[in-house]
Amino acid sequence: MTTVLAADSLQLDRILRPGDQIVASHACGEPTTLIEALVAQRSTLRGISLFVGSSFSPILSELALADEISISSMGAIGSLRTLAKAGKLSIVPCHVGQIATMIEQGVIRCDVVFVQVSPSDASGNHSYGLINDYMQSAIAKARTVVAEVNARVPFSTCDALLSRERINFIIEVSRAPVELPAATPSNEDLAIARNAAVYIEDGSILQVGIGVIPDAIMQLLRDRREIGIHSGMIGDSLVDLVERGVVTNATKEIDRGISVTGALIGSQRLFNFSHRNPTLCLRSSRSTHGEAILSTIRNLVTINSAIEVDLTGQVNAEQAGLNFLGAVGGQIDFVRAGSRSAHGRSLIVLPSTALDGAKSRIVSRLNGPVTTARSEIDVIITEFGAAELKGQSLATRARRLVAVAHPRLRENLDKEAYVIAKRGF
Repeated sequence: MTTVLAADSLQLDRILRPGDQIVASHACGEPTTLIEALVAQRSTLRGISLFVGSSFSPILSELALADEISISSMGAIGSLRTLAKAGKLSIVPCHVGQIATMIEQGVIRCDVVFVQVSPSDASGNHSYGLINDYMQSAIAKARTVVAEVNARVPFSTCDALLSRERINFIIEVSRAPVELPAATPSNEDLAIARNAAVYIEDGSILQVGIGVIPDAIMQLLRDRREIGIHSGMIGDSLVDLVERGVVTNATKEIDRGISVTGALIGSQRLFNFSHRNPTLCLRSSRSTHGEAILSTIRNLVTINSAIEVDLTGQVNAEQAGLNFLGAVGGQIDFVRAGSRSAHGRSLIVLPSTALDGAKSRIVSRLNGPVTTARSEIDVIITEFGAAELKGQSLATRARRLVAVAHPRLRENLDKEAYVIAKRGF
């Protein structure tokens, strides 16, 4: 039986049991009313933990000084960085594509789901709205499903719908979803984007991450034709390219005519575009990140970011010194897929420096973990050019990576590259 609860009188201690772990939808699909209630009522709850993929609202940041709720995530994305910096975030290093399976197997425990969904259709089914990824698996596993039905969430086309019969508690709200509008690119960002856009031809199928550089790359594709989308997430730039006739998905061998993604991360413009739009489908992570599907996509160009890259091509996309800033996410799935796709490419994009130009992001040795192994890497791109590494010796890789480092910071890198060339590794 489904119980409808009033948002202003919601008492979570009547829904949650001591020791429960909640899995919540995230990013722009964050159920903000439920998360606000969780934070406000934390002192009345016992032993509650929360797994959340990301957060772009400030709500969870309030827990940086609290001990009542334990929070874990695949990384420190968005406002979760505040929790990580305060030592209040447990990091579970994993691929996005692994999370659904880990929930099903009980490796990531899921007693209760907090999910934001759209209003129902005439049959009583709800769309996942703005994020799908691993939510279907969490709902199937959970004892209790709590749905925040938001009148302002679009009814997006999904690979499955959530039946009212599966929902235990409904909280009806009407509030703006979390937005993440595109930032204005710098001259450096635009230079990186121009170097990356060279690898995207008419008919390419794109996977892009979020952030200012991926957005800048998308804006440079206005003269392309028959571009397709198969991505873990997509932002407002999709709308621009569809309206200009650039994105048509016409060359896809599967999902022809349809942009496929697992999450909509952007502004109200993107949300409006997705409402009952049959040319855009929100899929589970098994579809967006699964090797069985990715391996069939020709002309796949994947675009991902990094914190730093060493001279052999190892990529760190998670940690800068003592600061955890990113996640494994879907990078490895897509790097491998783009590199192995027929006529495809895999691009890692990053500025050449950090700390206002004081520190090189092309380094002799990583200062954090290896997110993506050097054996998977295809092309590394900075504002100074593109280093094509696939199939190259370690000595050649080092030389090419020095060439895309900032000229002012190349001297020490040159010395290390010479050592690599002399010994061969």
